[in-house]
Amino acid sequence: MTVGERIKKRRKEVKMSADKMGELIGKALNVSPVYLMGWDTEEKVETYSTYPYLPVSISAGVAYNVDPLMRDDIETISIPDEIMGKWANDKNIFFMRVNGDSMNNVFPHGSLIAVKPVELHTLKNGDIVVYSECGDYAVKRYYRDDVRIIFRPDSKDPSFYDHITDISNENLKIHGKVVLYIVELG
Repeated sequence: MTVGERIKKRRKEVKMSADKMGELIGKALNVSPVYLMGWDTEEKVETYSTYPYLPVSISAGVAYNVDPLMRDDIETISIPDEIMGKWANDKNIFFMRVNGDSMNNVFPHGSLIAVKPVELHTLKNGDIVVYSECGDYAVKRYYRDDVRIIFRPDSKDPSFYDHITDISNENLKIHGKVVLYIVELG
């Protein structure tokens, strides 16, 4: 039996997909899983960038109180530049996890989201934002008309509802726009 056959046999015994095996080995060897799996003959060394990771889950349900986003105990997370695409190595992006189902048409509970701080005037209707109001944080779709800002869920569950506030609300802070999300498949 060859080394490759032994690895394949053991991988099947532990019920691990070929993709997952390629990802794990690729991280350890710093090469693309596509190359390891034999789907690409050109060896490419993966590059990673490090981003701030806020160890709180942001609500994708009812807004709830969390510690302020800019904390002293910020951790970091390394993400392959290939996954980040045009956002790779952007020093303004930070990551956090989503908690809840009010945005499950876009990303499921537990997803990692990449948030980029933006100027309010650059937001477009339908953008997904992380916002807070009086210490309650949430992630929703952003809509604005002449006098209101509407934060709208995007969920399969119709029990979630819009949060509507006045444009002049001094307690409202938009922390950034979600530019990318990463889903871990279990």
